[in-house]
Amino acid sequence: MASLVLASASPRRLELLRRIGIEPDCVAPAEIDEAPGSRELPQDLATRLAREKCAVAAARFPGRYVLAADTVVACGRRVLGKARDIEEARRFLRRLSGRRHRVWGGIAVRAPDGREAARTVMTRVAFKRLEAREIESYLASGEWQGKAGAYAIQGRAGAFVKAIAGSYPNVVGLSLYETRSLLAGLGYPVP
Repeated sequence: MASLVLASASPRRLELLRRIGIEPDCVAPAEIDEAPGSRELPQDLATRLAREKCAVAAARFPGRYVLAADTVVACGRRVLGKARDIEEARRFLRRLSGRRHRVWGGIAVRAPDGREAARTVMTRVAFKRLEAREIESYLASGEWQGKAGAYAIQGRAGAFVKAIAGSYPNVVGLSLYETRSLLAGLGYPVP
C-alpha cells in the first residue's frame, strides 16, 4: 500500500482530504521561510511555497508520496498573509471590506520515485462592506489567528462573502479536485 505524507500543520487540510477518502499515514509540517520575494506575484508565491514544503518533507520521508500546499490571499498584488497581531488582522479585514480579492492555492505532490507535479488554483472572493462592529466582533472571536488574509471562510467570516467564483475548498485550504488529480496522475491509489 502506498504511504502518503501530508506536509502541513493545517487541520483544515487534513479534514478536507478525509472528506474525499484520503487518509495520510503521516502528518509532518515542513518549516520554511514563507516571506515573499521582491516582486514575486501571489500565484508564484503559492506555488513556490508548496514546492519547497514538498521538497523538505520528501527529503525527510524518502520512498513515500508527499503532498504539500500553501494558501495565499491577495488584493491585487498585495499579499495578505497570516496576521502577526490583531492590529494587522484589523488592517487586512478593512482592506478586504467591500472588495474582491483572490485566493491562490499552491499544491505540490512528489511520488516515491522522485517525480513531482504542482498546480496553482485561483478562487475569486467578494466581501460585503464590513461595518466596524462586524470587524471587531470577528477579531474578538480569535478565528482570524493563523489564517491567510485573517479570515476563515468556513467559519464566521462566511457571512462576509457576497460571492465566490472557483473552488470553495481552495479558500478553506486545499482544492480537492486538483489534489486528487495530482495524486492520481503520479500513481497514488485514490479512492
